[in-house]
Amino acid sequence: MRGFNTRAVHAGELEDPRFGNVVTPIFQTSTFVQPNSSQEPYLDHATGGPFLYTRWGNPTLQSLEEKYASLEGARHGLSFSSGMAAISAAVLSKVREGDRILSVAELYGQTFHLFSHVLPRYGVKVDFLETDELNKLEVRLKEYKLIYLESITNPLLKVTDVRGISKLASENDVPVVVDATFASPFNQRPLELGAEVVVHSATKYISGHSDVIVGVSGTNSDQTFKDLVGFRKDVGGSPDPHQAYLTLRGMKTIGLRVERQNSNAGKVATLLSQSTKVRKVHYPGLRDSPYREVAAKNLSGFGGMVSFELRDEDCTKRFLKTLTIPRSAPSLGGVESLITRPVETSHSSLTKEEREKQGISESLVRFSAGIEDPEDLLEDFQRALSSC
Repeated sequence: MRGFNTRAVHAGELEDPRFGNVVTPIFQTSTFVQPNSSQEPYLDHATGGPFLYTRWGNPTLQSLEEKYASLEGARHGLSFSSGMAAISAAVLSKVREGDRILSVAELYGQTFHLFSHVLPRYGVKVDFLETDELNKLEVRLKEYKLIYLESITNPLLKVTDVRGISKLASENDVPVVVDATFASPFNQRPLELGAEVVVHSATKYISGHSDVIVGVSGTNSDQTFKDLVGFRKDVGGSPDPHQAYLTLRGMKTIGLRVERQNSNAGKVATLLSQSTKVRKVHYPGLRDSPYREVAAKNLSGFGGMVSFELRDEDCTKRFLKTLTIPRSAPSLGGVESLITRPVETSHSSLTKEEREKQGISESLVRFSAGIEDPEDLLEDFQRALSSC
């Protein structure tokens, strides 16, 4: 198999020798001629037949899905209109009324809302277990229809033992779904660790430029892929061709971007860990991180995210106001550094009690490392720390 960066550039590209195009075109069309009279029509991998309607499939979407599948090490890839659409499809295509799901407790805020407020209305029960308890591999799984994990949790960066939990789940014939958004396919490929489905908010590291909302999922199971395709068709969570094109373009540099983001995050985390203005740093790459060992078993890189707690809320606000390079904004994974307080963004939909239970304080800051020169980032952080 060719290397990661080679596949990122070339896999999935739709090159028609009749035109000699180097880049996959945007097939900005809602419908296709039916029946297709061509003797050798291009086939939609989601249906096995000629393209019919873009909600079902589209050549630009398919190029994105094939490139993503190559990087994920998946037999099948599918794209969605958002990460939450990908998550919803992965979960709802697997469960029915009366089923129970076991989920990691420290979820992305919107996923937590889906699991705690929406699914129960349809008769699906969700039990939550903290990452540290799940990682003990002592939980009984036979009563569950599905296990849902985040490879690196948001925003405290706890690392889930995907390999160990997937092995235990396999012994109990329970499928595992992993949201690997924070890791990206460059740092982790959960299917290789035993998961049945992996999902990403491709808005983040996969597209990498903060200019598109899109989701993807991957699986090696033919039946699971068929179920995901059917759910997307029924619910309508397909991206449009322009979304797919931007993601396809951004994905070509994912290896270069994430390698730099891993490095920048590690350097910032080290700086923060040495400051008396910082109470705690959450980064699995630090030598004293409680997740260093499990990260080494499940990740090939420690990621581009760092979260940390400054000494109080006033210090936090001065720090954020003083920074000049990271923009204060939600989301993550783009080429530009971003910084935010989770209480104001990713976890604002949770109650104060729910946030406190997850350890999300008013002074917690989440940093997404971009690809800027590390010297500039470190100087900017040092100056902002001095303001406290």
